[in-house]
Amino acid sequence: MNQLQQLSDRIISRVNANLMELEFDTSTFVNHALDHDKMLEFYAFYGITSRHPLYFNFKNSNIAGSYFLGKCYVGRSAIYKSDVRGDELKREGDCIKSAKDIPLVEDEMISILDSLLYKTLVHSNSHNPESPELFSIRNTISAHYANIHGSTLEGCFLGPFATVDLMNLHSCVVGEFSYVQVGELFHRKIDPGTVWIKNPHFEFKYKFKNSILDNFVGVTDTHQPRGVIYDFVRARDQEFERLFEVMHLEPFEVPGSSAINRYAVIKGKTRIGENVLVAQRALLQNATMGDGSNAQENSYIIDSVLEGNCITAHGGKIIHADVGQECFVGFNSFLNGGPDARIQIGEGCIIMPHTIINPSMPIQIPSEHLVWGYIQSPEDLATHTISLDALAEVRESLTVGQMTFSGKGSVFIGSFKDRLKKILKDNGALFKDGENRGHAQDDQNISYNIIQPYRTGERKGLYPSIRIKP
Repeated sequence: MNQLQQLSDRIISRVNANLMELEFDTSTFVNHALDHDKMLEFYAFYGITSRHPLYFNFKNSNIAGSYFLGKCYVGRSAIYKSDVRGDELKREGDCIKSAKDIPLVEDEMISILDSLLYKTLVHSNSHNPESPELFSIRNTISAHYANIHGSTLEGCFLGPFATVDLMNLHSCVVGEFSYVQVGELFHRKIDPGTVWIKNPHFEFKYKFKNSILDNFVGVTDTHQPRGVIYDFVRARDQEFERLFEVMHLEPFEVPGSSAINRYAVIKGKTRIGENVLVAQRALLQNATMGDGSNAQENSYIIDSVLEGNCITAHGGKIIHADVGQECFVGFNSFLNGGPDARIQIGEGCIIMPHTIINPSMPIQIPSEHLVWGYIQSPEDLATHTISLDALAEVRESLTVGQMTFSGKGSVFIGSFKDRLKKILKDNGALFKDGENRGHAQDDQNISYNIIQPYRTGERKGLYPSIRIKP
């Protein structure tokens, strides 16, 4: 295992050099998270379709249990049970929006170099105008169930269940269960449990109380995750590991316009409507997915009903809930209802990323509301929700409970709704009569090939350096 140890030591030294100013040492996380024996157990796999450009280049790395789609380069990295999904990478001739449109001179590629991604999602595309053809993750470590969504990173550490969204980060530490979408950050340390969205027109900010965060997503002294949400996910790990033990599974019958990934778990009395996407590592149990709805990676929909065109973002968890038409459930949200404490969400609601709803009694959220923070009773709705109409009236600033907002509420709502329309279109929810194809249609006929590591010899634990082209 000398090669694996050298690999992890090299990654630690490179990331620590970038985080020296913040006095953050990543070695305790890496040395307690990586089990070199387990890095031999799981094969890596990549998808091939006629709809996605094909290019994979893996070099001097361990990629155990990880999934790759699109154009990807991985060098001197450890990618463990992660999803590197390049189905939204920009193509040659596409334009990136900046001061003026910048056309791409070649297809975009995901590049992961000298990094450790542990059970992490990588998705979307680069929003860095300086490198529009390269979605780059370099000298970076991300912990359990972090989301790297359309964000380039250089010299960063992401804590468990952290999300960085549509931005660029340089030498930053993002605490556990934080969601950040603020354009660009340099040499910053984001407190755990921070939800922060900022652009020139508005700013939304909320921070969980330490006692609540510690109960749901805490970390040990070695930055390993613990708490209610981690226990929920960990209790279902075996469901996914079984998928790696067999080559062929009985297909789950779905309409011809919908797609269920071969590495998703479907259980119980689950119903799938038209134009539905269920991504890899999603789990559905006794779930109803209305037409145009989707379940992204690491999402769980259990004993719940989603009406049409509902979006469950990466890591969203919906248990014992009824979700109305055209609702958005944000990244890593935890809607933890129960048989006697069902959650009712009206149509058109926006559940902000990293929201926790954990009621002990039935709870009902009215239609067209923004929802955030920690809710455990109907009384909490007064300080953790606002109608979209009321928010649209805000011109300068607003404080509701621990949430602060500044700027134009109408612009915030408009930009959010525009993004949700794009998500629905990209996922194929609007497909009709051969028009508006998306992931639900393009991901139906993926072929999966597997790669395995050296099990003996001086390269034990590393995967062969391999380049795969059309």
